[in-house]
Amino acid sequence: MVQEGELLWSPSPERIKNARLTHYRQWLKEHRGKEFEDYEALWRWSTTDLDGFWQSCWDYFGIEASKPPTAVLGKRTMPGTEWFPGAELNYARHMLRHERPNATAVLHLNERCPLTEISWEELAGKVRILATQLRKMGLARGDRVVAYVPNIPEALIMMLATTSIGAIWSSCGPDFGTPGVLDRFSQLQPTVLLHVDGYQYGGKPFDRRAEVEKILAKLTTLKQVIYLPYLNKADRTPIAPGTLFWDDLLQHPPVSREQFTYEEVPFGHPLWILFSSGTTGLPKPIMHSHGGILLEQMKHLAFNFDLRAGERIFFFTTTGWMMWNFLNSSLLSNVSPVLYDGNPAWPDGDLLWKMVQDSKANLFGASPTYQSILAKAGLVPRDKFDLTSLDSVTVAGSPVTPECQAWFHENVKKTAWVAPGSGGTDICSGFVGGVVILPQYAGEIQARCLGVAAYALNERGERVVNEVGEMVVVEPMPSMPIGLWNDKNHERLTETYFSDFPGLWRQGDFFKVNQRGGCFVLGRSDATLNRHGVRIGTSEIYRTVCHVPGVEDAVIVNLDLPGGTFFMPLFVKMAEGKVLDDAMREQIRAKLRSEYSPRHVPDKIYAAPDVPYTISGKRMEVPVRRILSGMAAEKAANRDAMANPQSLDFYIAYAREQQDYQL
Repeated sequence: MVQEGELLWSPSPERIKNARLTHYRQWLKEHRGKEFEDYEALWRWSTTDLDGFWQSCWDYFGIEASKPPTAVLGKRTMPGTEWFPGAELNYARHMLRHERPNATAVLHLNERCPLTEISWEELAGKVRILATQLRKMGLARGDRVVAYVPNIPEALIMMLATTSIGAIWSSCGPDFGTPGVLDRFSQLQPTVLLHVDGYQYGGKPFDRRAEVEKILAKLTTLKQVIYLPYLNKADRTPIAPGTLFWDDLLQHPPVSREQFTYEEVPFGHPLWILFSSGTTGLPKPIMHSHGGILLEQMKHLAFNFDLRAGERIFFFTTTGWMMWNFLNSSLLSNVSPVLYDGNPAWPDGDLLWKMVQDSKANLFGASPTYQSILAKAGLVPRDKFDLTSLDSVTVAGSPVTPECQAWFHENVKKTAWVAPGSGGTDICSGFVGGVVILPQYAGEIQARCLGVAAYALNERGERVVNEVGEMVVVEPMPSMPIGLWNDKNHERLTETYFSDFPGLWRQGDFFKVNQRGGCFVLGRSDATLNRHGVRIGTSEIYRTVCHVPGVEDAVIVNLDLPGGTFFMPLFVKMAEGKVLDDAMREQIRAKLRSEYSPRHVPDKIYAAPDVPYTISGKRMEVPVRRILSGMAAEKAANRDAMANPQSLDFYIAYAREQQDYQL
């Protein structure tokens, strides 16, 4: 059994010599006269000399601006930091500057179609045509375009067309039900919607036209609907009057690079809107900027993934998760994303490894949950596939165990760099991650990312080492949100990230840093649910469950289990005279699945006599989770601050007696 802290992997001298970080350090020496004895010294400089570090990234990665910045930082306060004031640029232009003949931009695969390549010329040509068509519709800078689509190339093309003209993008996977989509899109008052008719998952078709019809009925600000038949490509029946078909839009004369003009926007202009999990109400619409994402993504791909132009990267994701935005942003660095739409374990667990072989992917992104599925199935990818191209595996989405890392070395590739990381929708990137020039120790994330001044703070707000605390970032980052949509005076943004430690960013994760700089992200310190690497808000669960006839109230928590797995139990308080039976359980599951997604369905549903509340009327999800995780009740909750302190007794007894924490 591998032990935490055990040395798993060391970089070879050749790997260190060829690392992007090594090249960057040499560049700093030649162009800035700066030398650093090790990574820790480089990290300290990057988080204290913000002007020097981020200007070096701007120059090193060749950021192009139609108007140059007057400084690196204008305002430095959090929130409200002003980055590269005066600069004007465009995210999509930076991506498509790599257009060239006979070169692959994107690879894609789904359950019904084989692995296919899209060239840079095809990608860029379709983006320019679609952007031209959007302009003809009257779409302008700042308008919102939303999409109800799976992880397919058309989604990427639409995103780039939208952002190329300064409009704002947001997307959601078609596995989301109507309430989940409307909770998100209705906040944005969108102008254009792109939708599909359905999708296939696990070999089964899921027709979503009825959901689309309900969504369209509520999004009253829409001026144009674009239909992409996907489940049934021959379907030509529009759901809404005046609908345009995707293929018809692309039947347009080519638009050359010289003919097309990008909308140059300020560094802080909104690029896209991602949504939080919605723990304390409606999902928060998080706005990221053109410049912030551009700079952060190029930095992270080079320094934490060690990827080079022409290489290929894969993560399993959907369009409703920040990893979709992150994955496609690899094109900024001329690195090709591999897109997959479907069940990663259908028709068998080998599918993604065959895809690595066929696509010649250099980096494979996985979650601990996916690894546990493979381990339980006894799959050994290295025995079946040619994984010569694979250099590294990034494991993210939830806390990573030593056994999880060791499994990849033993069953995938012994020489692979297996690097855990952790970030979030909030910054659409990583706070901590892999550093290829450092050794890899079991159970550890190698280091804090350059430019990320992350620390563990204890209850007194003191920075601690070798002690679990709150993850707090004490200096601004370019990809921190420029705001939340329709959030006047940053009130909601401040409450979300800066209320506990004024002027400092609180991420909401338990965090530990050891003496050598190794990091441990130990799960959420709030009530957010982590479902197979995707964060889900509890409020979405309650809005559905508490409208089921017979259910009076509910509380749901997520438990981190040994082996990197999770257990998500739902506790319901039944109305007087009602009983929680199997039929009621199935009704609850079906409603959650249809209104939101399969990820919202709990592992088990129990009847509870009461739901704990604070005096101020808030569900006590975090204390319940702590009790169920084994914490003493007197440490987990303050009964004096409760409206119904006796309600805790059921959960204390459950934690003591329950033995079936199993998926």
